[in-house]
Amino acid sequence: MSEPQKLRVANISIAIEPVEEMHFPSPADCNSPCWWRDGELRVLTSTGHPVLSAGSDLNHLSRIGEITYTAWRDGGRWIESVFPDEDGTLYGWYHNEPAHLIGEEYQQGRQFRLTAPMIGAVVSHDNGATWDDLGIILNGGPETLNLEKHNYWFAGGNGDFSVILDRERRYFYFLFGTYYRDVAQQGISMARMRFEDRACPVGRVWKWHNGGWTQPGLLGAVTPVIPVQADWYSPQPDTFWGPSVHWNRFLQQYVILMNRAIDPRWGQDGIYLSLTPDISDPHSWTPPVKILDEKGWYPQVIGLEEGDTDREAGESARLFIHGVSRYILRFSS
Repeated sequence: MSEPQKLRVANISIAIEPVEEMHFPSPADCNSPCWWRDGELRVLTSTGHPVLSAGSDLNHLSRIGEITYTAWRDGGRWIESVFPDEDGTLYGWYHNEPAHLIGEEYQQGRQFRLTAPMIGAVVSHDNGATWDDLGIILNGGPETLNLEKHNYWFAGGNGDFSVILDRERRYFYFLFGTYYRDVAQQGISMARMRFEDRACPVGRVWKWHNGGWTQPGLLGAVTPVIPVQADWYSPQPDTFWGPSVHWNRFLQQYVILMNRAIDPRWGQDGIYLSLTPDISDPHSWTPPVKILDEKGWYPQVIGLEEGDTDREAGESARLFIHGVSRYILRFSS
């Protein structure tokens, strides 16, 4: 193995240590959430439909099989975040790509069907094997679509996200990509929902816009907390997307890892990191800093201490990119 790479982000240092390669038991094309129950670690990986894996720890995961949705929804659903409640209920949130949202006249000659993602909520009462749909909670209006110029897959929408409950257990915070026609609304945006609304979330999520949580999750406008550097729909886009957020108890800060796309087919510039001690203040995120030149999508961490997940880690965490881990991140202040 080569020597660890060391870098500095704001007031912290990160050592990136190459380690033996590790794969999730099933392919991953999104953030892959995990949780513990009765001494067992469970992980969901998705490539349009989630697959459940489980084991005694991160090193001993085995594939269980595809999960079951009890209700149909148009297009694929990638579950990207979960929250295990104390009563055994498991809440989840998914990225949905409707297959028939964009008219056939815009699909001519395309390899992939053009869509605009939405974010929906689900709930499980059997530890992640079966999921009931609670409805769509984050999307964009028809006026946000760009049907003349598209970024290969998307013509708008809200998606590629992660969710975390704040330390006070007051709000769930959503960090998600916004692919609106208006360049001022493109980038990584935020929304939040009260903890007590988790079982009935439709209409109870509010987007950050112009300095407040003032816009509805459904059809509302956004002010990105990490805006694009160049229009998603230009020949040379430059934008961060696909945030994965966790609370780092060693740093006492929230950390997001993200991608950076630099061409219309989402070619990547590398893996970036930003952090804040106060997730309720969207202005407080540090400027993103590149930590790796890796070209894969969906960077996320899973902590290495007992009980750690993709939502919480300590001084050391395993870094996964597109479901494959080749590095451990070691933080110091």
